[in-house]
Amino acid sequence: MGSSCLVIEAQTLRGRATCRVWLPEPEFSADGFFTAVFRPLPVVSEQGPLPVTPEVTPEVTPEVTPEVTPEVRLLCLLKDNMSRRDLQSALGLKDEEYFRQAFLLPALNAGLIEMTIPDKPRSSKQGYRITPAGIAVLMEREKGSRQ
Repeated sequence: MGSSCLVIEAQTLRGRATCRVWLPEPEFSADGFFTAVFRPLPVVSEQGPLPVTPEVTPEVTPEVTPEVTPEVRLLCLLKDNMSRRDLQSALGLKDEEYFRQAFLLPALNAGLIEMTIPDKPRSSKQGYRITPAGIAVLMEREKGSRQ
């Protein structure tokens, strides 16, 4: 019985995640429906199978590792006045709507950044700059990373 590599890829808010798992060859059948059955690798151990343990949640408390939100990622990249296109490019994002919904609007609504031309939000010369509240968030983050 051979084995094959199952590759699972997912796009998340924080980027792309890839997981590779080596499994025995899947079993295929086509009796009215197409079915593929993937079986886990058998556990080989001198003591027999490993005991079943309760699930451990992968979450880490915020006190240990503060989550880097999209707004904070945006703040970390914001230098002086930057256009939407420059910010989006610095984050490595191509989808304008995703950038606007996930990064730009939350940072604006939280008061972490502001428009350079607030009276003309659709101006082609529109830029964004960090606010005192945004500076405070960055300073707090910097202080937390030193501890």
